[in-house]
Amino acid sequence: MMENGYNHYKVGERVPTTTVYTRVRDESIGGPNPYKWDLKHSSDFFAGRRVIFFSLPGAFTPTCSTFQLPTFEEMYDEFKERGIDGIICASVNDAFVMKFWGEQQNVQNVELFPDGNGDFTNEMGMTANKRHLGFGDRSWRYAMIVDDGVIEAFFEEPGNNWNGADADPYGETSPENIMAAITYNSSNNQEV
Repeated sequence: MMENGYNHYKVGERVPTTTVYTRVRDESIGGPNPYKWDLKHSSDFFAGRRVIFFSLPGAFTPTCSTFQLPTFEEMYDEFKERGIDGIICASVNDAFVMKFWGEQQNVQNVELFPDGNGDFTNEMGMTANKRHLGFGDRSWRYAMIVDDGVIEAFFEEPGNNWNGADADPYGETSPENIMAAITYNSSNNQEV
């Protein structure tokens, strides 16, 4: 299904491959900011492992900072016990913003995925219009379980607001909801 000119990915499909602009520490640079650019492919985040990938409207925003990211961080070990190898948080923010947000949130386990240009979000068909808030185009809130690059389960908040509605629902993509889905399906010997 095409939305906003982009494919809306589904269970069973491989996630798109885009360039992700990250920063890595390099002591040879010296000074107060010893980091250099490291261009990765989005596939580097998924290869050979089963992960939860969740995307949210913005670093430092209320729901993202108060509930979603910290709760995924807190539940990290529980997800690992249920066969999840990693948790990745994406936002249409640059590497600098994501780095400092992670530090402010004291993130130790969740990997941050800076989708600064929104390329991955666009390819996923999950772009949301937040221009009425001064954010520009951001990601709609969604999450997925990805096994070696293939979408195994998909969770999406209702009512993607490409047209700029004020809605920002949160529930389907909460860590608690994803954990409940994994636990339920594990007890019924089903894949999720």
